[in-house]
Amino acid sequence: MSRSPLHVAVVGATGAVGRELLSILDQRDFPVGELTPFASARSQGKMIPWRGRSHACHVLEEGCFEGVDLAFFDASDEVSRVWVPKAVAAGAWVIDNSATFRMDPDVILGVPEVNGPLLARYFENPAQAEPRSRIIAGPNCSTVQLVVALKPLHDRWRLKRVVVSSYQSTSGAGTAAMDELSAQTRGALSGQRVAPRAFPHQIAFNCIPQIGGVKDDGYTSEESKIMAETRKILGLPSLRISATAVRVPTHASHGESVNIEFEEPVSAGEARAALAAHPGIVVQDDPQKGIYPMGNPGEGGAVQGASGRDGVYVGRIRKDPSVENGLNLWVVSDNLRKGAALNAIQIGEILVKRLR
Repeated sequence: MSRSPLHVAVVGATGAVGRELLSILDQRDFPVGELTPFASARSQGKMIPWRGRSHACHVLEEGCFEGVDLAFFDASDEVSRVWVPKAVAAGAWVIDNSATFRMDPDVILGVPEVNGPLLARYFENPAQAEPRSRIIAGPNCSTVQLVVALKPLHDRWRLKRVVVSSYQSTSGAGTAAMDELSAQTRGALSGQRVAPRAFPHQIAFNCIPQIGGVKDDGYTSEESKIMAETRKILGLPSLRISATAVRVPTHASHGESVNIEFEEPVSAGEARAALAAHPGIVVQDDPQKGIYPMGNPGEGGAVQGASGRDGVYVGRIRKDPSVENGLNLWVVSDNLRKGAALNAIQIGEILVKRLR
């Protein structure tokens, strides 16, 4: 792999996360010497403006990763299953946001604010890396914000049990899902029905308690991902955790209600201080003044909305009186940024430091 600048590929460049990834690469001055965007056949040849130049979208084909140093994948599981191995075989490092490799025991599932030191050690000898070990997985968007909030609390008081309910925006299902929310909202307000396509039911003015397919145990695939990925990232394979995932009629940012039981006693004030000191977390916790995390709080208020920002916002920090050593939290983050694109780029930045 060349040291600087890098030949960077973005697979899924025209999708919601792909567009966000390109924007953040520019904002954070990532050392890109050459950019190759990939998308589906319908976007082949489409020009993407980036850093003052227009870059034509390519389709995935044999040999397309030759000379690529680092490839960011934000595509379907099927695409990643076929093309990630081809990219690493061509000599590239891959940061993959699909679910394909997340639970592979030989693949790191990375969130820099949580297991950054592990990632740094992993990248110590990048030139010696075998092809399989050049794959780094990015977690589910809901998992990312959850583990960032849990990490400093676990380090101090040790997690015993976690119950999380996620309230996930339509952007988590892609651009077509966001468009469907807009169209259905307009239709509902004008007395016209817009049939659901991206979701199993109408999403406008509605909440859908199903994200992904329902498994034999009654949990959805989304809920299963949150539980399994949280255990892996935190290194707690026996963690008692239960998740419920709900799609809500918002465009951006996911919210999570998190109930935690600890091994050791903890006060709300102690937890608040530990969270505020942790990288990537913004504490907004003065509910008497209406200050708590939200995606889009509107203009002119005291609350900084999570949408379009990098932080994991935590508030409503309070004791749970129903159990010993219990706390409740409310966590909000931009699922396209920290939940996907930014997290991938932060992993890439750790890798780049080992190459320069």
